[in-house]
Amino acid sequence: MKKILITGGAGFLGSSLANKLLEKKGVFVVIADNLSTGTTGNISKLSKSRLEFVNCDANDYQDISEVFSAHQFDYVFHYAAVVGVKRTLAHPLEVLKDVEGIQNVLSLAKNTGVKRVFYSSSSEVYGEPVVMPQNEKTTPLNARLPYAVVKNMGEVYFKAYKQEFGLDYTILRFFNTYGSHQSKDFVVSKFIELSLAGKDITVYDDGKQSRTFCYVDDNAEATYNALFENKFVNDTVNIGSDSETSILELAELVIKLTKSKSKIIHLPPLKEGDMTRRQPDIAKMMTLVDRPLTSLEVGLKKTIKDFK
Repeated sequence: MKKILITGGAGFLGSSLANKLLEKKGVFVVIADNLSTGTTGNISKLSKSRLEFVNCDANDYQDISEVFSAHQFDYVFHYAAVVGVKRTLAHPLEVLKDVEGIQNVLSLAKNTGVKRVFYSSSSEVYGEPVVMPQNEKTTPLNARLPYAVVKNMGEVYFKAYKQEFGLDYTILRFFNTYGSHQSKDFVVSKFIELSLAGKDITVYDDGKQSRTFCYVDDNAEATYNALFENKFVNDTVNIGSDSETSILELAELVIKLTKSKSKIIHLPPLKEGDMTRRQPDIAKMMTLVDRPLTSLEVGLKKTIKDFK
């Protein structure tokens, strides 16, 4: 029986990964989450026979060390983090505390014989776009915001633990994943909720900022295969779609698909945190997903159905 720990596993991405991992026989998943942003509702429908939930804080060494002591984990996915643009901008000190969680997880993984640790990094480490598409090896990392700096620092820690102690890692740089159970703090969920309620949708500035949107099933499948196909060990992988969509186009598409009467309202631009473009180089990811990625329209239809 392979034992796998997911910190932050009651969150959107963590719970989706847990669901995917439990499809494989011989896997036991432990979810450690302090429920600051995740919810037990996200994991309530998962098979309980091979799943354990522990309410704990990865940033608290005593808390998370007890989880490691109670199990002999083969693999660890460190997903616990403060997330959401507004939340991370409003609470930078909370974001900086996540460095402690990174250190805790790596130290405990190293000392308990974990085979590989996976780290949920972010497209935010790239900062403002310099090279498009954004490649894991050649695109400069020029992030300045606390959230992005912490993610970048986390990547450095993972590489350092490999160099110093031989602990294998995989860094996953996530680009705007969406789907059911996602927090309303994120743009797709927010737009769908407002649209279904017939309320106005707000976009910043002219709405021409572009993003690429990755359906959650594609994210989970790529991550699952990185583990079980033993790929990208001690490497970094962009996980996302390479199809750019402006925020204004996203709002218009959500309104169309929900057949809503919502109007789009333009607000002044954000002072910081709203990058002009995002587009990953996904050549590596496509070796993990042997099929076309889910189109934005198809993914939105599935997500809207779940919201309803």
